[in-house]
Amino acid sequence: MKWLAGILFLLLAALVLESGLLAYSMYVLLGVLLLSRFLARNWIEHLTAKRTCDRTTAEVGDTVSINIAITNNSALPVPWVILDDLLPAKDLSESRLRLRVKKKRMKIVLIGGHSQADLDYQIEFRMRGYYQLGPLVLESGDLFGLHRRYRVGTEPSFVLVYPRVVPLEGYDVASRAPIGEVRMTHRLYEDPTRIAGVRGYESGDPLNRIHWRATARMGTLHCKVYEPSTIAGATLVLDFHEHGYDENREPQRSELAITATASLANAVYELGQQIGLVTNGRDAADRIRTEGWDHDYRTRDAAQKSVEMREKSDRLRPLIVETRRGVEQFQRILETLARVELSDGLTLPQLITECTSRLPRNATVIAVLSECTPEIAIALGTLRRRGFAVSAMLVVFAEDPLIAAHALLMAEGIEIRSLPNEQALPAICQRQMLR
Repeated sequence: MKWLAGILFLLLAALVLESGLLAYSMYVLLGVLLLSRFLARNWIEHLTAKRTCDRTTAEVGDTVSINIAITNNSALPVPWVILDDLLPAKDLSESRLRLRVKKKRMKIVLIGGHSQADLDYQIEFRMRGYYQLGPLVLESGDLFGLHRRYRVGTEPSFVLVYPRVVPLEGYDVASRAPIGEVRMTHRLYEDPTRIAGVRGYESGDPLNRIHWRATARMGTLHCKVYEPSTIAGATLVLDFHEHGYDENREPQRSELAITATASLANAVYELGQQIGLVTNGRDAADRIRTEGWDHDYRTRDAAQKSVEMREKSDRLRPLIVETRRGVEQFQRILETLARVELSDGLTLPQLITECTSRLPRNATVIAVLSECTPEIAIALGTLRRRGFAVSAMLVVFAEDPLIAAHALLMAEGIEIRSLPNEQALPAICQRQMLR
């Protein structure tokens, strides 16, 4: 617009001064400007792109290949076009290094009329997560650099990278037995499949409790006495509030918490017991922007901002995988752990208050913590006093927070395990059992 205003001003001045050479120059410049504008728009609008990603799920350490084919549907050649496949900047930063890009994901190409160009590169995933790959941003313009056009060429691809699972050498969550079952210390529920003995009939006993063989032998009515029900399986409560994770220890500390949770879930699943997950983290899929793109951008920053993943989320609803048995249960937990991210929403006490009614009493509650404040200890202690079997695992690298957490949780009658590093994870349950 500034160029056009300047040309019109000089053309008016040439007409007033009756300068034919200046007027002729302005006419030529105006024609070049309009032609360049038309060509820039024509080149970018006739470019189409097709993305191919060889997989949608991966493990840590896997490599995914990306191929993007850019086609010029016009007979006019495109002198230059910049192909830039966007990736989350935070995942590429040196402090995080979640991704490693092999080959170039950005290059300048010349595309002839009705021709095609390709952009190929690979991505190595070094951490679990839910990654947005792309979309492709196209940039082109005229040969004089007077006009530039930007547009989004393809929709992004999404790859789910599962967390690492470490096999545990021993499984002891709620009891001294390696199979993970513990007898209830109070008779809140009784197991009708386990008979502890017989007693004399009392007024009000239902008929289905009468032990007919003992009644026939003794000559008087006798009733069955059942053992208290046992606890089998676990509900994992993962505290993923960002205040509990120091930025100086990230993402190592949060990834260790995810690995520990996935490993515990795998151990319980392999025993054939029920398993569930509750966390106050946010789901990465909730914050990814997938609609509303404008294909005619005036600046490159506008094109990039329109396709970036949302950095904030106002979601306060916890992520819950119901505690159940089944072949698909562990897979659902892995998918949830792969997508979960640190959140500034619900704190752990708020999470427990929100989800207590959905926690089964016949499964141990295992809290995976990054810190233990008095509020967290009281919340877990309240849960134990309401009849739940509660255990805690603290992911901590320093000694002082561990001592303070032991004091707070032991005062509430809750056993605690510490996890200083991933090397200690395989034997963390075995150490408790041998102790």
